[in-house]
Amino acid sequence: MLLEINNVHVHYHKVAALKGINIAVPEDGIVTIIGANGAGKSTTLRAISGLAPISKGEILFAGERIDKLAPEKIVARGIAHVPEGRRVFPDLTVEENLRTGAFLRSDKAEIDKDLDEVFHHFPRLKERRRQWARSLSGGEQQMLAIGRALMSRPKMLVLDEPSMGLSPVMVQEMARIIRDIVDRGVSVVLVEQNAELALKLARYAYVLETGSIALEGPAHELHDNEHVKRAYLGA
Repeated sequence: MLLEINNVHVHYHKVAALKGINIAVPEDGIVTIIGANGAGKSTTLRAISGLAPISKGEILFAGERIDKLAPEKIVARGIAHVPEGRRVFPDLTVEENLRTGAFLRSDKAEIDKDLDEVFHHFPRLKERRRQWARSLSGGEQQMLAIGRALMSRPKMLVLDEPSMGLSPVMVQEMARIIRDIVDRGVSVVLVEQNAELALKLARYAYVLETGSIALEGPAHELHDNEHVKRAYLGA
């Protein structure tokens, strides 16, 4: 497994946000975590990225423990985090935003090559490379946030609510982009409020409820699970 989360607990002061969760992510494909607001989905991603210190358990990446590392060291190991809310630098251009994703790298020629590849996957960003990030639409800002993460050359991408606030057409475009990323050999951990979308994209799924794993299994099986249908698919 590329990523292993073993018996991880996270507390915010005295409140337990995660209560001994176990999650495994293989070296290819998409694993999704679904659940209601406040279930602990974003906290799980923050724990992976070193932004939420764990109080018990361990997180392994490529066989090595990372839960004691600083966030920048985790990025250097090959994990890129795209947080909820399309957090771009509004007063930098599109290209400047993208180049910030490579801040830990010094291989200029390879950085330029990766920038061209991002523009290949996101042609709208190439068209707007000199524009201020604040001038982009919501969908374009989400593309920019993902493109910036890819500039670190990650082995694994963790995506927090990439479809939030997007139009139905843009949601489908985002799904295509995520599939393209996986086709490039990058594993994806996807947290997504749109459970229908998440379960269609993913190979394996976890249902997180009040900080604990309530269900897990192949995504297509959970899509047909009666509890998942009632609680998350509107059936």
